[in-house]
Amino acid sequence: MTVVIDCNIFVMCLTSASPYHFIYQSLINGKFNLAVTGEILLEYEEVLQQKYSVSTAQTFITLLNELPNIHYIHPYYQWQLITIDPDDNKYCDCAIAGQATYIVTEDRHFDVLKNIPFPSLTTATIDQFLEIIQSI
Repeated sequence: MTVVIDCNIFVMCLTSASPYHFIYQSLINGKFNLAVTGEILLEYEEVLQQKYSVSTAQTFITLLNELPNIHYIHPYYQWQLITIDPDDNKYCDCAIAGQATYIVTEDRHFDVLKNIPFPSLTTATIDQFLEIIQSI
């Protein structure tokens, strides 16, 4: 299973005290594949620096660069599916190009994807994704 994960999901699951830390551990243990683009990695780094620290963000990005289940995607087309917050489209484009099973997000801007028949994208909340990977 390949997924695209919105940066705020990692904010919620990085700390070991989080009830969602299992998602982070599952990524490290190779329970699922993560599709990313250069643009997504930059956002991960920026947001994690703001929420945690520069060293935490750098450690996380270094880890992603070393894990074998991280797939770097190079979308060649911009679908522009989310008009409310166009910056979120990088996740959609990555999911389409990387043939992701889910986009994991808590961002309501992605709700518009439920009404778009093509290309078909499926979102999962953090709770839904946690259930999915716990059942693997």
